Amino acid sequence: MTILDAKKIHKSFGNKFNKQEVLKGIDLSIQKGEFVSIMGASGSGKTTLLNVLSSIDKISSGTIMIEGKEMTSMKEKKLAEFRKNHLGFIFQEYNLLDTLTVKENILLPLSITKTPKKEANQLFDALAKELGILELSNKYPSEISGGQKQRTSAARAFIHKPSIIFADEPTGALDSKSATDLLNKMSELNQKRKATILMVTHDPVAASYCSRVIFIKDGQIYTQLMKGEETRQTFFKDILKTQGVLGGVQNEH
Repeated sequence: MTILDAKKIHKSFGNKFNKQEVLKGIDLSIQKGEFVSIMGASGSGKTTLLNVLSSIDKISSGTIMIEGKEMTSMKEKKLAEFRKNHLGFIFQEYNLLDTLTVKENILLPLSITKTPKKEANQLFDALAKELGILELSNKYPSEISGGQKQRTSAARAFIHKPSIIFADEPTGALDSKSATDLLNKMSELNQKRKATILMVTHDPVAASYCSRVIFIKDGQIYTQLMKGEETRQTFFKDILKTQGVLGGVQNEH
């Protein structure tokens, strides 16, 4: 089942006298339960692509369908409602509210959708246990590590069972152990819960946890790799090779 279907996506910045075309007619579809990453050199358009697909930014032309609903033609109020119910977000900088506890941060999406308290607590307990942060429930963001903050951010994205989760460089601010912990947990949730995840990353290690990697070059899809039955280590090597052909993107931000 197709969760996201984007056709002829164009995105330009500036005006007619000084226009920069960042996305040049991208076609992309994501199936339910896929864990997909988007990679590309700095300036390739990958973050812009994530932003327009996730409704953070508007496209210049084209169509984006999520769960069969065309987001590009939605009015702002309807789009906000759709975003609240169907989309989850994990950002590089956590975006947690300092005045709320770990539990309160995670439960935010459910409080907005007015989920009954008992049901919300059950969902929280199950997810926090899976992500290894249940014992942090009553701590504040200032009292926990970067890795724990990002797992809290991930839990907040997963809690309301969205149609698709958008992750923007989720391991970018983490040390290698915290990054590995997070990626393992995201991979487990993807498999156990059939959660659909679209992640932008510059890190080939992070991308190797995905089932498919899409490479963007100069605002267009350059190529893609499917993991299939490969081990993560073999897939990692394939990703590195493709990066090499693209001119290497290890040092971009």
